[in-house]
Amino acid sequence: MEIYRHACPRNCFSTCGMLSYIEDGRLIKVSGDAKHGYSQGRLCAKGYAYTQYVYNPYRLKHPIKQNPRGSGNWKRISWDEAYNTIADKILELNARYGSNLAVGYNKFSGNIGLLHYAVEGMFNSIGPHTKPVGNPCLITGEQAMKKCFGRTISLRPEKMAEMNVIVIWGANPAVTNVHQMKFIFQAREKGAKLVVIDPIFTQTAAKADIFIQINPGTDGMLALGMAKLLIGLEKYDQEFTHDKTTNWEEFCQYVHEEVDVEAVCHKTGVSIDVINELVHLCADTKLCATWIGYGVQRNKNGGQNIRAISTFAAIAGHLQEGCGCVYYSHNGIDDFPINLLNLQGPEHKTIKQSREIDINNFPEGARNLADPPLKFLWIASRNPLSQDQDLHEWELLMKELELIVTVDLFMTKTAQLSDIVLPAATHFEEVDLNVSYWHHWLSINEKSIPSYFEAKSDLQIARELMQRLNEKSPGFSNFPYDRHPIDWIKLELTPTVKESYSIEGIEDLFEGPCCRNEEEYPQFSRSKKFRLFSPEITESCPVSEREQNQRAEEKYPYQLLTPQSLLKIHSQYEAVPWLNHGGEQVVVEVSEYAAEKSDISEGDKVEVYNQYGEITAIAKISRFLPRKIVVVNQAGDTPINRLINQTVQSSKGLSSANFYDSSVNIRKWCDENG
Repeated sequence: MEIYRHACPRNCFSTCGMLSYIEDGRLIKVSGDAKHGYSQGRLCAKGYAYTQYVYNPYRLKHPIKQNPRGSGNWKRISWDEAYNTIADKILELNARYGSNLAVGYNKFSGNIGLLHYAVEGMFNSIGPHTKPVGNPCLITGEQAMKKCFGRTISLRPEKMAEMNVIVIWGANPAVTNVHQMKFIFQAREKGAKLVVIDPIFTQTAAKADIFIQINPGTDGMLALGMAKLLIGLEKYDQEFTHDKTTNWEEFCQYVHEEVDVEAVCHKTGVSIDVINELVHLCADTKLCATWIGYGVQRNKNGGQNIRAISTFAAIAGHLQEGCGCVYYSHNGIDDFPINLLNLQGPEHKTIKQSREIDINNFPEGARNLADPPLKFLWIASRNPLSQDQDLHEWELLMKELELIVTVDLFMTKTAQLSDIVLPAATHFEEVDLNVSYWHHWLSINEKSIPSYFEAKSDLQIARELMQRLNEKSPGFSNFPYDRHPIDWIKLELTPTVKESYSIEGIEDLFEGPCCRNEEEYPQFSRSKKFRLFSPEITESCPVSEREQNQRAEEKYPYQLLTPQSLLKIHSQYEAVPWLNHGGEQVVVEVSEYAAEKSDISEGDKVEVYNQYGEITAIAKISRFLPRKIVVVNQAGDTPINRLINQTVQSSKGLSSANFYDSSVNIRKWCDENG
């Protein structure tokens, strides 16, 4: 039996170290890698199910093509035919419009290995094109953190085990970051208090010492109320606030004049006694970890929420060296040159740069393009027709495109509306390099098994397709297709990276994952000053818009929250038998108030609907859910995102999608004769 080292590349906090066990070229077992200091030899259920993922009967085996689009009339084609069709279309569009701006891609985080930036590198190599920018998950929070801290890093999450108090705002690690729970439990075994602040009584909340059920989107208001009480008690860190902040007097004036604690209690739904208890708990120790979950920034107040929470942690003294930390995300990838992403393509005579579309408004932005319009779209590492908002706009865009190519492992909803679907490799079938957006460990990913039928990695596809383009039109692409995956990895291991991770070369990574030198990563730089919360100036809502919002609230009175589930990541893992039981129906969690108002009983079939559409679901009544919140998990055959249409409009640049600002109504389902 052979054993190989891997890192799970899914869009997940943990990027777990794992080992594969191979017999006769076949994966027979997966286990955790004990040398990985964060996951420490353990995996989640999804990780242990990888054998069923790799050899799943629904996995795509060969390139396929359908005609007409959406008909389901698929036929197997060769890679040669696929490459020729794609290359010919790119060249034809270039000849038609005089540039490659009619050619574009949409790619995100289905696989976060560094070599999967081959998609971006492939398109960069043909010169200016159309590409997405931004981040649907966490960019609002990242920008907020940078305003406060000047950068987006955090202490090693293992340090959470040393804290006296852990305050989790809008995160549910018992479901979405299970490995972090062991460090939380270690802290609690030593006497630490766990506080969870969330609109939903989550699995993590059930394990907390204190659960504070807050009204959605009001986290920042609660943090500012806490800050006002802290200042009034004179329990703030005077040294930090006076010496290491840029706007202490301005902030004090703001909370004194603008923050009304009584109004905070009313709007957040949190009593003054609870707020006082939380303030004293956080003020009485400097070893306090504040964890800001991504849900906190999935509304129009997201950036301000995160800056307010960070500000409270700062003035409470939790950011001083040797004390606590604010956890949000950790941009470990910034250590690396990311050569594929930053590949410079050939210059165009008149067009100086690629055309950009906000990924959160991609279909609308793409449909508004002219001179030239977008005609070719490559989709990789994502399934927008399941996980994006405004799915109707996506369907309209797809009707306007001349060629859609999707690269995936399974026949997703997006693949079903594509012209050509190319089979993607799993991480067991490719070489890669992985870092996390949470912990500080660097891992190599070895290739341990042959490709599943004709599946290929993004890098292999890029190399072969760009070579085919140059055979048809010499010099069209400058992609270095003779460079092998291992060579790309070696280029990422610059002298600075080697020093930071205390390695001499790639060989060290084959012996086990390596951790970033901690002393080089204080969260708050000694040479920087912290920018405390200050209100953003925004245009007031026009009267007509306020009236529309009020009418919409009357018609759709329930706020929709759409968290992740334990055994899936969006639509990933839906075909794995160990994790799914076939024919699973969508479940909507409703409050006792909502159930009584609509005469709904446990297990009833109901419709969740708004002006954008409806889905059917099975009702689950919760006595812990606030009156006017309904909860539906991501993914499923009928994606809840069909009801989400939150156009992102920010005068200050890119922002995350406001997924949690959606409103719906519910009713008992009845058939056509009902």
